[in-house]
Order: sequence, then C-alpha cells, then structure tokens
Amino acid sequence: MRKESAYRSVAAGSIEAVQISTQGDALKKLSERLDEEQQKFAEVRAHFGPNHPENRKAAAQVAEVQRQLQRARDNAAQRVETEFREALNREAMLRKTVSESKAEFDSLNAHSFEYQSLKREAEADKNLYEELVRKIREATINSGFQNSAIRIADMARPAIKAVFPNIRLNVILAFFFSILLAVGACAIADLLNNTVRDPEQVARTLATEVIGTLPAVKAWHGRSISTGNSGMALIPSSDIDPAHMNSFDEAIRTLRNSILLTDFDRRIRSIMITSSAPSEGKSTTAAHLAMAHAQQGRRTLLIDGDLRRPSIHRRFDLPSVVGLSNVLTSGIPWRSVLLKKEEFPTLDILPVGPSSRRAADLIGAQLTVILEEACAEYDLVILDSPPLLGFSEPLQMAATVDGVLMVAVAGRTNRKALASAITTLKRLRANIIGVVLNEVRADSSDGYYYHYYHPKYYRDYSSESAD
Repeated sequence: MRKESAYRSVAAGSIEAVQISTQGDALKKLSERLDEEQQKFAEVRAHFGPNHPENRKAAAQVAEVQRQLQRARDNAAQRVETEFREALNREAMLRKTVSESKAEFDSLNAHSFEYQSLKREAEADKNLYEELVRKIREATINSGFQNSAIRIADMARPAIKAVFPNIRLNVILAFFFSILLAVGACAIADLLNNTVRDPEQVARTLATEVIGTLPAVKAWHGRSISTGNSGMALIPSSDIDPAHMNSFDEAIRTLRNSILLTDFDRRIRSIMITSSAPSEGKSTTAAHLAMAHAQQGRRTLLIDGDLRRPSIHRRFDLPSVVGLSNVLTSGIPWRSVLLKKEEFPTLDILPVGPSSRRAADLIGAQLTVILEEACAEYDLVILDSPPLLGFSEPLQMAATVDGVLMVAVAGRTNRKALASAITTLKRLRANIIGVVLNEVRADSSDGYYYHYYHPKYYRDYSSESAD
C-alpha cells in the first residue's frame, strides 16, 4: 500500500513522495545544489551584465544541475513504478497461495463434516441393531410361557342400529359449511369487485359527494329525445313505462336542484359534465339536465364539446352541419350556429359540427371567450365534454367552467379510473360539484330504494285525481 501510494503520487506529478523514499537522497542533494547554483547565478547577475562570461557560466551551471535533477527524478519515478509492479506481483502470488490454502482447508472441513455425519449414522444403526437383537431374545423367551387355553364363546353379531354414518349430523355439518362457503364467496366477490356501486362507497373511498342518482331505463338508452303528448316530457319514446318516466324525471329535477340550490358561495353559471370513460351517460345526463332547467322558464345553453364522438344533435334529432368546430376554426359567431327545439323555447343548442383535429387544439384558447359571453346572456350553460381520461380537451374545459360534474355507472365504472379522473381535476384546482351515479338498479346499489317508491306514488296520485 505504501509503494502504491508513492506510485500514484509520482503518476499524479508529485515528487515529494519520491524524495522521502530510498531514492530521495540523491534528489535532495541535487535540489540543494540547484538552490546554491541559482543563488550564485543571482549574485553574478546582480554584479555583471547578461553577456558577461561569468553570467553565462553561472547560467550554464544552473541548467546542467536542472538537467541532472530532472534525470534523477525520472529515474526515481521509474524505480518507484518498478518497485510497485514487483509488489503487485508478490501480492498476486500471495493471494493465489492464500486462495489455494483456503480451498484446501474448506475441502478438509467438508470431508470432516461428512465423516462426522456418517459416523453418527453408523452408531445409530448399531444401536438399533442391538435393540432389535434384544427384543428378539425377549420374544423367544416369552413364547415359551404362552398357553393355548383360548376358545370362542359366541360369533360376532351386527348391531341393530347403524352407528355410522350419522345422517342428521352430516346434514347439519353440510348446511353449516355451505353457509360458511357462501359467505366466504360473497366476501371474496365483494373484495374483487372494483366498480362503483353506491353513494356511500363513493363518499367513503373517493372523498367526493354523490349529489344525485339516476335509475336505469334501458328501454330508451341511446334513443333520440321525444317530447311525447304533453310536449314537455324528459324521457324519450312514448312506449316507455310511465312509472320509469316519472322516476327518471324526478331524479333529473332532484339533480338540478342539488346543483343550483346548494352552492351558497357563488352562483354557478357554467357546468361541464364528463365521465372517466366513454358510454357512461354523460351526454344523456347533460341533455335532460338542460331540458329540466329550461322547463323552469330560464334561458339555458347546451354546448356539445365532444369533438370526437358527438351525440347531442342525435338525441334532439337536429342537424350538425355547422357547429362549434366551425366557430373555433373559421371564427364565425357562435350565436349564428345555435339550434332550437320548438317544445323548449328557452333552450338553445350549440352542436359540434364537423369533426376537426385542429378544432380540438383551438378549444382551450377560444372556449373561455364563448363561455364568458354565454354566461352573460344565459342563466345556465351546460357543456358536454369528452371522457376525462385519455383526452386533452376536458382538462382545458374544466379550467374554464364554474363547476365539473362527474357521471359514473353503478356496477360498471372502475373505482381507480374514477379516482384518477377526480385527482386530475383536483390537481387543476377545478370546482368538482360532485358525482352522479347513473343506471342505479336494485341489485347494484341501495340508492334504488328511493326510486322504488316514485312509480307507486305517481300511481296513487293518478288514482286519487281520477276519483
């Protein structure tokens, strides 16, 4: 280690390690001589001119001593390196010898351990053999004292009543274990179910309020909205059960009041309705919420912001030739592309228009201006956006509206996906109004209990009115 340190010092350009080694005496003498010659040269230069012979002679002597010193340094560095290389070789030889000795010692230890193990087994076998010999001798001695005075009194007879199997006990045990198995299967199924099921679960796991639940009405899922005979119906198709229509109608009105009547800090003028994944009912919820608000005689604007998969114009059976995409790309006034339904005079609809990737890139810059102008003219602006996960437009839309409403399907929406969407909105500091649980059924959520009594209540009320 000492020679390696000296070698590394020399390799790094330091000569002090060489001067303190065995080759350092000559270097010290040459260094002292160089100092003397430099001192003499300084004295001569002080008394004589630069061209004086004494001055030249003194300079030559200084140069000669410097060359000798440099040569001695090089030789010393070479000797240090040579000694270091030799030390390395000796160290490698010693390491090899130690490794061989260690391997031989380990082999001896292994053989010794194997020998001791075999010795113990041999001693155990010997003891067992001696014990067996002793038992055989004892048995031989005892056999001489046995007598044959044994006789059979009666033959064995079977019992009148079977002892085994016990049918009653087996049935009780089978019933008990089947209950345990059923409970365990239900518990495992509940643990493996990672979907959103009821409002209490959402509030407990996602720390977000469920402000409304919508019952499942599969018969009209995806159809266009029909106004029915009264001209003001919320549910499409006249062939739907009136009980389901009344239940969904009341659920939509309850959701409307939950949104608009519980915000005491500021008045909500614009709402974005979105979901974590496609086909979860956000467009249907947006359309019926807009109609429910327009039924109160308040001016309502419904904007279809889903530039990739628009559906608002199909639900209202309206054309979508010109719409939001033309406003964003061509700069035409947004008021000129609004559509109306005769049954809802206070409801204006801004369709999406033709699909355009460029419009999706421009939506963040111009949507703020559209919403500001619309909020000044309308009581409520409802924006139907694409799903939040996987698309960039909903993030820009969420930053421009007063509140965001998340739609989730009971028994189908993944909790992790919904939690990821809510976390993204919180990171943007968006105002999350709450979650709407859609397609609530009796087998998927306890919230169906409340919708169960709406049809009965309406039937009772209709019967009383008829009487």
